[in-house]
Amino acid sequence: MGLLEGKKLLVTGVLMDTSIAFHAAKVAQEEGAEVVLSSFGRQMKLTAAIAKRLPKTPPVIELDVTSTEDLEKLPERVLEHVDSLDGVLHSIGFAPQTAMGGNFLKTEWEDVATALQISAFSYKSLAVAALPLMKEGGAVVGLTLDARIAWPTYDWMGVAKSALESTSRYLARDLGSKGIRSNIVSAGPLRTTAAKAIPGFDAFDELFQTRSPLGWDVRNPVPTAKACVALLSDWFPATTGTIVYVDGGFQAVAGNA
Repeated sequence: MGLLEGKKLLVTGVLMDTSIAFHAAKVAQEEGAEVVLSSFGRQMKLTAAIAKRLPKTPPVIELDVTSTEDLEKLPERVLEHVDSLDGVLHSIGFAPQTAMGGNFLKTEWEDVATALQISAFSYKSLAVAALPLMKEGGAVVGLTLDARIAWPTYDWMGVAKSALESTSRYLARDLGSKGIRSNIVSAGPLRTTAAKAIPGFDAFDELFQTRSPLGWDVRNPVPTAKACVALLSDWFPATTGTIVYVDGGFQAVAGNA
């Protein structure tokens, strides 16, 4: 029996087969879960095409996390495919280019607001939208890059990730009575679609490869995907409001030498 046998999951953010979300969906299916993907707009066709590369092609529902209408219709759209949810993976993040790349002091509020809404507030929005489908409890998991550090060029995206991490703690507080856990996986840098939008990403790559005690492969999202799946399973029944680091140990030594 797999780790997620009988579980039903909603996975957001599958755009390429190199993405963390894709590999999380793949591992989840291999561990027995029934998976539903979400996408929106022009990305729907891309997600549907990539979904065919999974062990079992999952349905793809429309969900723009900035759309009140889409959030309200989420239960209805999910119920067309599964009768409930046991877990949700939030793999969503975006900041305009003007909010990164050394523009921290110059970025206008409108662009900061976009980064915060899509990268952090949407975590709460998604959890609340999925709540009617999680009557038996479950788990919500998000993804971050260690927001305790002011990374070069990451700028307002780093602030948004800090907000995401804090949002998870408040969700853990407010959803715990409903049996729902909220945790974040802090991954080392990976060569995903999102990473391509980060100016100076190669500097992250070199830093983690040289400083992580276990080493770090920016082309291997599987360790991060496995951590997400573990947190979505029943194997962490008393863990909520925390951050699990999957970075080769970088965070343990980042302040040294």
